[in-house]
Amino acid sequence: MSFINKLISNAHTVNRLMDLVDKAPQWRKQLLAKKNELRGGSFRDAAMGMCALVATADGTIDPDERMRVAGLICADPVLNNFPADELRALFDDNCHRITTDPAFGRAHVVQQIAKAAGKQTEAEAVVQIGIMIGNADGSFDQAEVAAVRDACQTLRVDPSRFGL
Repeated sequence: MSFINKLISNAHTVNRLMDLVDKAPQWRKQLLAKKNELRGGSFRDAAMGMCALVATADGTIDPDERMRVAGLICADPVLNNFPADELRALFDDNCHRITTDPAFGRAHVVQQIAKAAGKQTEAEAVVQIGIMIGNADGSFDQAEVAAVRDACQTLRVDPSRFGL
């Protein structure tokens, strides 16, 4: 009986993840519409913290993954409000902190993400960016979902609002 329950649970999880993938273009449009509201340093820091948190969700980040995520960050039209080298430096610093000292590094990154807490537009945009980074390789795995859920708690945003 537990095998069947696990299959049903896994099917439900896969369906939820597929819904997230389907919503990505809609979220992209929402983010672009709010681009002018997303210019502050708190959003920049929180977004780069989220990118690093999701990229290192499985405990490591290989050079190819780091380059791919950094490329996505620099090419993202919403993040074009900020200099690309600044974004890359923040992302690299956050990744380095997490991989060098996971406990303290993660705590630092969560503090960066918390800068958008209480700012609804910024907080929602940070969550959406995290989901899009998680989906970038076509596989939004459970560790990445858990990282975004944790960030939702930090941002005081209901994760179910995003299908998490």
